[in-house]
Amino acid sequence: MNSILTCLVYEHDMRLVVLAGILCLLSATVAMLLLRRAVKSSGLPRVIWIAATGGASGFGIWTTHFVAMLAYDPGFVFGYEINGTLISLAVAIGTTVAAAACATYDTGRHGTVAAGVLFGIGVTSMHFIGMTAIELPGTIVWDRSLVIAASILAVVLSVPAFAVRRAEKTSGSPVILPAALLTLAIVGMHFTAMGAITVVPDYSAPASNVISAGVMVLIITCVTLSFLFAGLTAAMFAMRAEMATVAGETNFRRLVQGVTDYAIYMLDTEGRVSNWNAGAERAKGYTADEIVGQHFSQFYSQEDRAAGLPEKALETARTKGKFESEGLRYRKDGSSFWAAVVIDAIYAEDGTLAGFAKITRDCTEQKRAANRIQEASDNLALALDNMANGIMLFDKDERLVLQNTRLNEIVGIPDNADLVGKTFREICELPYGHDAGSKIDASDFYHGHIDLIRAPEGGETIRTIQNERTVRVIHRPAVQGAWVTTVEDITERVKSENRIAHLARHDVLTGLPNRRQFVETLDAAIRDADTLTSKVAVIAVDLDNFKEVNDTLGHAAGDSVLVTLAKRLRERLLTGETVGRLGGDEFVAIKSFTDQTELDEFIRRMNRLLTTKIELSHTEIVPGASLGVAIYPQDATDREKLLSNADMAMYRSKASIEQKISFYEAAMDEAARERRAMGRDIWTALEQKQFYLTYQVQRSVKTDEVTGYEVLLRWLHPERGLVSPVDFIPIAEECGAISAIGEWVLHQACREAADWDIPHKIAVNLSPLQLNNVILVEKVREILLDTGLPAARLELEVTESAIIGDKARALHILRQIKAMGVTIAIDDFGTGYSSLETLRSFPFDKIKLDKSFVHELESRQSKAFVRAIVALGKSLDVAVLAEGVETREQLQVLLSEGCDEVQGFLFGRPATREQLSASTPLLFGIGKAV
Repeated sequence: MNSILTCLVYEHDMRLVVLAGILCLLSATVAMLLLRRAVKSSGLPRVIWIAATGGASGFGIWTTHFVAMLAYDPGFVFGYEINGTLISLAVAIGTTVAAAACATYDTGRHGTVAAGVLFGIGVTSMHFIGMTAIELPGTIVWDRSLVIAASILAVVLSVPAFAVRRAEKTSGSPVILPAALLTLAIVGMHFTAMGAITVVPDYSAPASNVISAGVMVLIITCVTLSFLFAGLTAAMFAMRAEMATVAGETNFRRLVQGVTDYAIYMLDTEGRVSNWNAGAERAKGYTADEIVGQHFSQFYSQEDRAAGLPEKALETARTKGKFESEGLRYRKDGSSFWAAVVIDAIYAEDGTLAGFAKITRDCTEQKRAANRIQEASDNLALALDNMANGIMLFDKDERLVLQNTRLNEIVGIPDNADLVGKTFREICELPYGHDAGSKIDASDFYHGHIDLIRAPEGGETIRTIQNERTVRVIHRPAVQGAWVTTVEDITERVKSENRIAHLARHDVLTGLPNRRQFVETLDAAIRDADTLTSKVAVIAVDLDNFKEVNDTLGHAAGDSVLVTLAKRLRERLLTGETVGRLGGDEFVAIKSFTDQTELDEFIRRMNRLLTTKIELSHTEIVPGASLGVAIYPQDATDREKLLSNADMAMYRSKASIEQKISFYEAAMDEAARERRAMGRDIWTALEQKQFYLTYQVQRSVKTDEVTGYEVLLRWLHPERGLVSPVDFIPIAEECGAISAIGEWVLHQACREAADWDIPHKIAVNLSPLQLNNVILVEKVREILLDTGLPAARLELEVTESAIIGDKARALHILRQIKAMGVTIAIDDFGTGYSSLETLRSFPFDKIKLDKSFVHELESRQSKAFVRAIVALGKSLDVAVLAEGVETREQLQVLLSEGCDEVQGFLFGRPATREQLSASTPLLFGIGKAV
């Protein structure tokens, strides 16, 4: 502190010190004034004010530094190197601009602190860069502690200055306080930093390219005062403009408040009243205290509010800029008046919606006058109100008094044709000839319309005229026997309605009848069959392997196939034949016939069209289809039964490899009932614990050691006896019980295996439904925790057909399960899809070779396939297990081919836990309760 005071008192010219302080205070004041303008502006003006703040105040602060430096007298002459001096000026301006930008664009606490820190760092940097520009006969030695203190002082005082400036926005305090704090920051930093200087004389050091002190004083003072004066002048002009704007707004507000003939008031963005003038109070009866803050919808009737008219008015003003309307509005006392309303959307400078300006004028008297004028000139009003349509006004003698040109356009009358004065009968005869038949038609046309005209309320009719236009003709009686005829062209509307009606009854993709249209057609065919004693056949069609087309070629290709087949079928239909699409790849057809040969020919034709090659953009396919036929009345006596029986016949075709056309048989009903009964029994079996588990051993080919057991589900039905999984698993999938069964099998198998003394692995099959359920991961984790079975002893088997449905989802679930330590095996490999892409996409732990290849090992093809799969497993480091090994010869072939594991009747049939315990006591532990 002593060194700072000594430097200030004994080494400075106090007159220049005072001048520097005044310049600094002026610069800081101008900076605060310009910053205030920047904060209140937006867009490009804000950028200009920020630049002005940095330019004027940055130069002034730089001037403060160099005037204070000119006041410094170390005892010998010194000057300033020009490059360093200009760099310090650039730093002062640049950091001031950055600080002003932070304080402007972020008016919160973070922006304030950032501005203060930037300003303090900038002032400090400017000072020390400027000090490097001093040319003197000696060397400057710095007191590091005072240098640090000077830097901290600049930041510590700058942050409060900007904080006070931020508070000024709400408190209205003058700019002198933040300006004074900035001045203290700058001056305090400067003289603290100057106190850190010790000059070691060195008169041998030459000075070059320097500016003398006198020149510096003159240049700096003139330029600085010019900058500050310009900035101060700009700020003063802006303040005066702001004051003028405020004064103008005040005068405008007084003017608006003084208007009594118009209700003028503002609404906020939600529609609440924010101010109220005398005209509004006079027109609506509310005082400002009563209505301000209330929603303007209370001026509407209850019906209008229920219809959402206030909200629609604001939405129109918001989207179109203005809303104008006339209608009834209601006063405080409940009385109504006819109001002309204008609502304008008001936007802030930044483009956001600020509210709405609403002007309401009571035009009840004008409305009454307009109504009187309307009544007095009814003929003209009727014509003008219907300018979009053709209009004709007839007097009581049926003569045309008035028509518009739109009538000529609609009806096709030449523009130069003069119909005024003609009778209605003569006009009706114009489209017809002069022969006797035409005259009769014209007379019928006339009498048909004249009956409508003479009705008490008039009438209307719709007809298609000669130029293919569809018109709606409306006759409305007027005074003294006159009437007005309006002709509306509804051609496009009728076309649109027809298109909509077509879409409602036809499939969008193929254009074939949809279920609704098809059912109506089938009902009509059945009624005709009853009348004509004929027959009706329903043919249900399901495309074969259509899902594979979508999966491999994409849905666009699948849609193209459907469109092509539909077009083929539609183009070859004969009388009494209909084809519809019920959804997906399901088609259905109707054939009315009396002779069986007619039906046979139709079925052959359909089958040929459905199985003919289709050429797509980049490939070609040969589609296939399964057909099921049911005939009314021999197979069913109502529509729903007929459709159901056709479906059953179709499913039999789909299940058959060779027979692709099946006729309904009564035995199919019995099979369907049997499946439904078994579905009910499956749920009962779950409740009564009729299911149990068996285990089939898996062994190493090389060592003959037991490597694990596959868990197999069995069902002992109280009446049916032992039911094969081949019979009940598909039905369980149909009735939705497969997920519950799968969960029970997994839990029961883990619980039983946890009691084994020898830690063999168990393999449990997963159904496609389980694999695609996201809760499977948590379910496996819960079961392992609940049973205590180590994850490494559980292996889950999945088929590729279960994965392929949603491959990404299934593999994601399997990866999560594998991460627990559970191993994953791909089952039945070699059948179904068997894509190498699946093996590449997921690191399976085991490949299970389907037993069909083991049973045919004597064939060269099967042996080659087994060899290829074993080689593939070895290359992927995945074990290969062969299923269905029943003979020593098969085992020897698998051993020679390098297969890792085997499973089959050769090593033991599936056995229950108790049977295994009796034959292999070491597995479960002798004496252990089971």
